[in-house]
Amino acid sequence: MFWTSWFLAALAIILAWPVPVLLSRAHWPARAPFAAMVLWQAIALAGGLSMVGAMLCYGLVPLGGNLAAGLRGVVDIILGRRSLDELGLVHAFALSAAALLSAHLVFTLWLTYYRIIKQRRRHRELLTLLSSPSLDRPDTLVINHEAPVAYCLPGGARSITVLSDGLMTLLSDDELHAVLIHEQTHLAQRHHLLLWAFAAWRSALPWLPTSKLAQRSVSSLIEILADDVALRTVTPNTLVTAIALVASGSAQLPASSLVGSGAEQIDTPATTSARLGRLLTPAPAMGTGGQALVLAVALLLLAVPTALLIVPGAFG
Repeated sequence: MFWTSWFLAALAIILAWPVPVLLSRAHWPARAPFAAMVLWQAIALAGGLSMVGAMLCYGLVPLGGNLAAGLRGVVDIILGRRSLDELGLVHAFALSAAALLSAHLVFTLWLTYYRIIKQRRRHRELLTLLSSPSLDRPDTLVINHEAPVAYCLPGGARSITVLSDGLMTLLSDDELHAVLIHEQTHLAQRHHLLLWAFAAWRSALPWLPTSKLAQRSVSSLIEILADDVALRTVTPNTLVTAIALVASGSAQLPASSLVGSGAEQIDTPATTSARLGRLLTPAPAMGTGGQALVLAVALLLLAVPTALLIVPGAFG
C-alpha cells in the first residue's frame, strides 16, 4: 500500500490545484453544462477520496498489504491482540489525520444542511407574513415589492416559487413565463442539493482552490441548465430581457434581504454576465462524442481511487 498512498496523494494534489483552475477557465462547459457538472462532482469526490485514502493507506502500511488487511490490523490493535508499537508514530499520525479529515467532512456536510434548513424555515415564516398566494399559479407566492424579484425556495412537497409585484408588472407574459420555467427547473432538477454539497465542500476546505472554483462554476452551470429548459418554450431575446430585468431587481435589494435567508440561486453579477453573453453570442452545443468523453473522464476519476483502495494489492 506504500505506492498506493503516494499515487493517491499525487492525484489529490492534481485535483486540488491544476485541474479545477484549468476547468474553471475553459469555455466548453457552457456548451455541455450537464457533462461539466458531472465532471465537477467527480473532481470533488475523487479529490476528497484521494486525500483521505492517501493518509489511510500510508498509515496502514505496517499492518497489511491491502486495505482490508490493514483495517483488520487496526481492529486487532484496538482489541489488544496486536501492539500499537507496530504502527509507529508517523503511521499512527497518518491514520489519525485520515479519521479526523473524514469526520470533519461528514460533520461539515451535516452542519451545512442544518444551517440551510434553518434559514429556509425562517425565510418561509417571513414569507407567510409578507406574501400572498398567487391566484392563478399553484405553489407560487407574491411579495409586495416594486423591484423585479424571482427565486425558488425548496422544501420537498412544500417547494415554492416567489415573485414580486414589481416583476409581474414589469415583465411581459412571455418573459414572466420564462422566469417561471427557469425557477421551476431549479426545483424539478433538485439543484439545491448540488448547491448544498458544494457549499459544504467549501466550508470544510475553504483553503482548497477546488472548493471555491467548484462552487462558483456549479452555480453558473445550474443557471445555464435552467436557461436551456426555458429556451424550449421562449425565444432567446425574451429570456435575455427577463434575465436582465430580474438581475436589476436583485441589485435593488439590500444585500442581506435574500442572501443567507434560505432563498435559492440569487444571481451574482458574474453569473448574470455569463448567462447573457452565452445567449447573445451562442455557441453550438458540444457533440455527443465530446460529451461522452467528458463523462468517461468523470467516471474514470471516481473509479481509479476507488479501485486502488478496494482491490487487494493494487499498486503494491
